[in-house]
Amino acid sequence: LFLATLTYDTLRFEYEDFPETKEPVWILGRKYSVFTEKEEILLDVTSRLWFTYRKNFPAIGGTGPTSDTGWGCMLRCGQMIFAQALVCRHLGRDWRWIKGKRQMDNYFNVLNAFIDKKDSYYSIHQIAQMGVGEGKSIGQWYGPNTVAQVLKKLASFDRWSSLAVHIAMDNTVVMEEIRRLCQSNLPCAGAAACPAVESDVLYNGCPEEAGVRDRLSLWKPLVLLIPLRLGLTEINEAYIETLKHCFMMPQSLGVIGGKPNSAHYFIGYVGEELIYLDPHTTQPAVEPNDSGCLPDESFHCQHPPCRMSIAELDPSIAVGFFCNTEEDFNDWCQQIKKLSLVRGALPMFELVERQPSHFSNPDVLNLTPDSSDADRLERFFDSEDEDFEILSL
Repeated sequence: LFLATLTYDTLRFEYEDFPETKEPVWILGRKYSVFTEKEEILLDVTSRLWFTYRKNFPAIGGTGPTSDTGWGCMLRCGQMIFAQALVCRHLGRDWRWIKGKRQMDNYFNVLNAFIDKKDSYYSIHQIAQMGVGEGKSIGQWYGPNTVAQVLKKLASFDRWSSLAVHIAMDNTVVMEEIRRLCQSNLPCAGAAACPAVESDVLYNGCPEEAGVRDRLSLWKPLVLLIPLRLGLTEINEAYIETLKHCFMMPQSLGVIGGKPNSAHYFIGYVGEELIYLDPHTTQPAVEPNDSGCLPDESFHCQHPPCRMSIAELDPSIAVGFFCNTEEDFNDWCQQIKKLSLVRGALPMFELVERQPSHFSNPDVLNLTPDSSDADRLERFFDSEDEDFEILSL
């Protein structure tokens, strides 16, 4: 990990550029040509929010760590995949970050939701402390499934984004369950269903009234996370074509996973290589400047992204998708059904209309924010967490 930290700080200008290849480059549902669209590729990558290790942030829990170097990489990857969902929700997939250009307020509202302080919705503080309830001590490794479960619980407090977060367990996506979750947004009959907005609780400077307005729409934007194990100790090559197709879908949020000891946020592929953002560099925590603005350059990766062979991927991953509307979800379902017909592509998960009878009670998975019934959850959490060792610093 120490070497990984050095990589960015000392070798910043030695990053390998994109290969000159006729193969298309796919980034989160967008197709590019290296020969004619290299600038567009790099701009797309730079526009993703990049979360890395940080140091000198307020102590987690008041007395805990002030840096996540060496243990927070999967938490940072969870932040990145979720930040991409918020960007799609509030700014759109076509939004681009340009250095020095004044950004709209919604951009800073999204960024503020991830800043390293206790009252940001998806801060490392919130993720680490919410994980304690799932049996993860602060500073312990999370697997992709655990970070997905924790983000789902945190999202229920984010009224501004008003997301429906579904984690598909047992390699099965149940369409009926998702529709029920996303359509639970109908105008409420009683006060209990629509808690009153407390005007004095204003996280992140986000406009709470937007959340109230969205609650009256008929479909909550969906964040779908699918934790998968694509092999025992290495990825089964029969899944590789299907994995590539996930990056080709317009609903793609990418993949969190990595190599043992080392989590990455995968945003696309070219040929037989995955393209990813790497959280393994330590930057100082960011504070708003004197005028109250948040310096944001360190949240965008401004060199060519990293690449690695798909065959090197650890088999334990979580795949993410964002469906802003019901039409997006129906389209996604159609694409997944077509994917099952592709020759040589083994399905990574099953898409079914209704819950199979052998399934567990779905209520166990749809946690409320104040649920403390961690015992029922244990068997849904990663067995893969134990496969990772934290490297000593």
